[in-house]
Amino acid sequence: MGTIDIGDKELQKRTAKAQGTIHLKRETLDLILSGDIKKGDPLKTAEIAAILAVKKTPELIPHCHNIPIEKISCDFNIASESITAEVVVRTTAKTGVEMEALVGVTTALNTIWDLVKYLEKDKEGQYPDTQITDIRVIKKTKTKE
Repeated sequence: MGTIDIGDKELQKRTAKAQGTIHLKRETLDLILSGDIKKGDPLKTAEIAAILAVKKTPELIPHCHNIPIEKISCDFNIASESITAEVVVRTTAKTGVEMEALVGVTTALNTIWDLVKYLEKDKEGQYPDTQITDIRVIKKTKTKE
């Protein structure tokens, strides 16, 4: 097993957009919106966590190359019983940024879960309503430099 050789590939502008959703209780979402979460703002914390995760992707996934990250954006859409996170990553490199975008999304969603888990547990300490779903790459592009 070896790494993939990207040495002969051309530099290209590359962008990847990934998305995923966390399903929460309506009461939890109301507390997020009102700013009443004990540990702080889950969305701001998740945004920072996503940015850090994107930058650390090559440390987490063995075959990801260390590439220059030019832009990271993390946005959230709150629905009646869920939050959808969207992470966009841009680089000029010899390989893409899909994995970075996916790691950013999953880390953002896991961070939200961590900050609200005390609200999501049932009497037995389980999470019957909480789940992370629909993690996927929405779009990727590449254009010659």
